[in-house]
Amino acid sequence: MPQVKHYGVFQFKPEVTPAEIATCFREMAGMVGRIPGLLDFAHGPYDSAEGLNDGFTHGFIMTFESPQARDEYLPHPEHERVKAIVVPCLGRVTVFDFNMPSA
Repeated sequence: MPQVKHYGVFQFKPEVTPAEIATCFREMAGMVGRIPGLLDFAHGPYDSAEGLNDGFTHGFIMTFESPQARDEYLPHPEHERVKAIVVPCLGRVTVFDFNMPSA
């Protein structure tokens, strides 16, 4: 069964502080180990001279062990709790998922 890469980009509202941004990502990282099938989480600020970020300032990538694990993550209470912290801080968000071929 293929793994799923779940990635997104954020544009935080102008009034959101660096400390609040750090809290958002700390909470997101904390879902690993609490949500079955969520294997890893990485994040960071935009860092490229290309300038193709369209105003998005931060990104993240999650890996799920399967499409089913991703589907079960979406309504999971821990995900809903973290969304309640993160979403109010966002001006814009885009999320995109794709399957990784099995080896």
